[in-house]
Amino acid sequence: MAQENLPPEDTNATDPAANDVGDFITADELDALRAERDELRDRFMRALADAENSRKRAERDRREAEQYGGSRLARDLLPVFDNLKRALDAASDETRAGASALIEGVELTLRELTNVLTKHGVAPIEPAIGDSFDPQQHEAMFEAPLPGTKAGQIIQVMSVGFLLHDRLLRPAQVGVSSNTAG
Repeated sequence: MAQENLPPEDTNATDPAANDVGDFITADELDALRAERDELRDRFMRALADAENSRKRAERDRREAEQYGGSRLARDLLPVFDNLKRALDAASDETRAGASALIEGVELTLRELTNVLTKHGVAPIEPAIGDSFDPQQHEAMFEAPLPGTKAGQIIQVMSVGFLLHDRLLRPAQVGVSSNTAG
């Protein structure tokens, strides 16, 4: 019969003394292996936590970019809103009667711009005369004493402010009373 090609014999498999020497681990070596295992487990858990934090941060950044990414464009459109509003405010009754189609077109354009801004989360801040000044939403353009008012009351509104969702896009520009006594 022909001899088959067999792999060389493992010398440790047949020598019982070699197995005893190879399996013998001292207590110090065992403690070192446990310490290394614990360190690797700790590093693994930290890496896992870092990966989870990175995932959460990326998700938050994505949501913010989606929600607030158009803020520059919205801010650039606000002067258009202001100019259309000024054009309507400047039109006298005579002008309105003589150019009613033009006035109607400006009103429709302003309404459409307002609808688009609202659709994208831009909301107006429209303070009224007599409201209290809020530095979080208003910008004081001047301060003047006005009889019959209290200090900190809005006495004039120069321009409407805007919020993009919950962030201030532009403060409302107002005049504020400086009276100390009502």
